Amino acid sequence: MTDQPKDLRVLDHIDRELLALLEADGRMPNNALAERVGIAPSTCLTRIRRLREIGAIRGFHADVDPAWIGRPIQAMIAVRIRSESRDAIGKFASSLADIPAVRDVYFVSGSYDFLLHVAAEDVEDLRAVITERLSGTRLIAGTETYLIFEHRRGQG
Repeated sequence: MTDQPKDLRVLDHIDRELLALLEADGRMPNNALAERVGIAPSTCLTRIRRLREIGAIRGFHADVDPAWIGRPIQAMIAVRIRSESRDAIGKFASSLADIPAVRDVYFVSGSYDFLLHVAAEDVEDLRAVITERLSGTRLIAGTETYLIFEHRRGQG
C-alpha cells in the first residue's frame, strides 16, 4: 500500500510543474525540465532528488503493453477479505504484489477491500491466480473478476 503524502504544503508551484512534466514524459532530460519551469539545471536536479526522497516520485518506468511480454489477458479482480482477517491486511497486500500476474494492487473502500489489475499469460493462468492464489487462502471471503477488453491511459 502507498504512503499518503505527509504534507502537500512542502510542494511549491515549481515542484508541481516538475511532477506534471515528468508524469507526461518520464524521460524528459534535466536541462529541458529546468528550462520549462525556469530554474537552473543544478536546482532542478536538487528538486528532483528531493521529490524522490519524500516519495512524491515513486519511480521511473516504461508503460509496457502486457501483450508484448506474453500476458495478453487482463482483468480487474475485486477481493473481499474476511472480517476476522482484518489484522492481516498489510501483510496480505504485500503478498498480492508478489504474484507475477499482478500489475497493481489498490486498497479500496466499498464492498470489496482490494482491486487487482492482473495480466495473465492465458485463461488458465488467470484461473490459477483466482483459484489457487486468491480463493485458496483462508483470508479471502470472495472475489469478482472483470475482464479488460481495452485499456486507455487518461491524461490526469
